[in-house]
Amino acid sequence: MKLNPLVSSLSLYDIAGTPGVAADVSHVNTRSEVAGYQGEGELGKALEGADVVIIPAGVPRKPGMTRDDLFNINAGIVKSLCTAISKYCPKALVNMISNPVNSTVPIAAEVFKKAGTYDEKRLFGVTTLDVVRAKTFYAGKANVPVAGVNVPVVGGHAGITILPLFSQATPKANLDHDVIVALTKRTQDGGTEVVEAKAGKGSATLSMAYAGALFADACLKGLNGVPDVVECSFVQSNVTELPFFASKVRLGKNGVEEVLGLGALSDYEKQGLENLKPELLASIEKGIKFAKQ
Repeated sequence: MKLNPLVSSLSLYDIAGTPGVAADVSHVNTRSEVAGYQGEGELGKALEGADVVIIPAGVPRKPGMTRDDLFNINAGIVKSLCTAISKYCPKALVNMISNPVNSTVPIAAEVFKKAGTYDEKRLFGVTTLDVVRAKTFYAGKANVPVAGVNVPVVGGHAGITILPLFSQATPKANLDHDVIVALTKRTQDGGTEVVEAKAGKGSATLSMAYAGALFADACLKGLNGVPDVVECSFVQSNVTELPFFASKVRLGKNGVEEVLGLGALSDYEKQGLENLKPELLASIEKGIKFAKQ
């Protein structure tokens, strides 16, 4: 975010260690001013006046863990941060990265509803890393330059709830069905691939930082009135019968300008969509229940 020319002021917050990170990042010769805040006493100052709040807070996955195993720790962190957002910058666009996103976004929505500040146009689950992975893996198999590749990814942000729509990928490549199945599986398991490769030393941080910066940039472009900014994101939605769902979203001055439909799906994707619904619904309900406790 320090490299992004649309950022004028970059506010960093954590429970510890933030001044050092802020000092380090502040030496980068781009226009944004950087301030570091640490500890709950400084959270309000960190959030005051923010246009976009990015939440990557929480514990990372270790081998053998699912994103759901992080639930209690990360859910508690998200709940307290969203309580502060509703107080100090209720109009901010909130980019939720903390896992499990399928539950943390509904938690945030409930916290904002309780505070009377909920605006479904301003709350986003960041699923961009699924798109980044789908593009990379597809380009490798289709043998095309990755820069020109686009692949919509819908559903949620964990395991089988991640549904890449390779039938809509551009440029078009006539890949065999078994290749599509393997690409779908690899996209769904991309996070686990990294967790295992890091062998207990963490989860996806560098690719996630890239994806998070990409999505925040799209939000900033939308706020700045750039036309036709479209990204996939996990938002409140009527696209399916589920209350939240990831699909293509047009971004603008109010956050979500339009939630776009799924388009034509292959039979394999239609089946994937039906398969993911019960699991995604359970995760959404788990978040809502936690927030109401």
